Amino acid sequence: MHDQETLDQLLNAIRRFADERLIPLEAKVAEDDSVPADALAEMRALGLFGLSIPEEYGGLGLSMEAECRVMFEFCRCSPAFRSAFGTNVGIGSQGLVMFGTQAQKRKWLPGIASGEIITSFALTEPEAGSDSGAVRTKADRDGGHYVLSGAKRYITNANRAALFTTMARTDRNIKGGAGVSAFLVPSDLPGITIGKPEKKMGQQGAHICDVHFDSVRVPVENRLGEEGEGFRIAMQVLDRGRLHISSVCVGVAERLIEECVAYAAERKQFGQAIGSFQLIGAMLADSRAEANAARGMIVEAARKRDSGENVTMEAACCKLFASEMVGRVADRAVQIFGGAGYVADHGIERFYRDVRLFRLYEGTSEIQRLVIAREMMKRGA
Repeated sequence: MHDQETLDQLLNAIRRFADERLIPLEAKVAEDDSVPADALAEMRALGLFGLSIPEEYGGLGLSMEAECRVMFEFCRCSPAFRSAFGTNVGIGSQGLVMFGTQAQKRKWLPGIASGEIITSFALTEPEAGSDSGAVRTKADRDGGHYVLSGAKRYITNANRAALFTTMARTDRNIKGGAGVSAFLVPSDLPGITIGKPEKKMGQQGAHICDVHFDSVRVPVENRLGEEGEGFRIAMQVLDRGRLHISSVCVGVAERLIEECVAYAAERKQFGQAIGSFQLIGAMLADSRAEANAARGMIVEAARKRDSGENVTMEAACCKLFASEMVGRVADRAVQIFGGAGYVADHGIERFYRDVRLFRLYEGTSEIQRLVIAREMMKRGA
């Protein structure tokens, strides 16, 4: 999928699907804490689980820019729908796409692209969150296997996953990320237990769970890259993931802005539509300007990545700005809707809760600032 006409057709189909099929399901998904099976089947049929998987393995093989544009359109609906396939497109598969052997790719990628195999990214631990180099899960070599033991926390889609890209420490004599390696760990191996889905502030329908590894024997051929390369793999995967999440933030912001404009046009106070009042207009204008700025940043960073440039700083800038931006837009939306924004009927309060997560996962806002500053000092600008 490389020509503009084909991409435009995909974008139109996805926008229609989000508007006509998924938006009407949002309240039900939040109430049931589950995405209906028929909606998941339709997402698989659209190719959403394989957006970033190369075409030779059954995916759509989208460029970073095209993937971001798809997310702008799809994420007009509740983020829980995106989470259903998000790990397959991003952090759950990209280590394999970028660093996997041909045998590993042939074995796993076709199923990931079709959505038959759900992937998860098992990095975060009880003692390793923002300090992701502090991984304690250990992987000890034993002949033709590594023996993995440890606990992972807040792992997205863990209860549905067939494959975990897992970070574990292969050298306990080396502190920090240099002693960490990456492994492709099938979820049906003996010794793996999945905790109950956590109760969360928002994004009902998207699940996170603890994962425990108790002397899990993983074949050596399931190691991703060389020993000690796990942290580098994780960081490269996160560059792409941060652009993806930034695009999600823009899609949600666009949806909220549309809702606010429609409400401001119909809601009357003092004998006129509230949109005619300058203070309401200012909130709409700020939201529009910030969403446009985020969109422009993301497209430029995605193009740079597609051309082979290092975009660690640019991806962090996008993630920081877009995730903070959508928080402000959601807050203004509650204010514009007033009491109606605080009750559940309009779904504004649900989005307000949903978007709070974007400033936390795949690197908190504070971590993004550290990454940006570090890269600036490296580059001298």
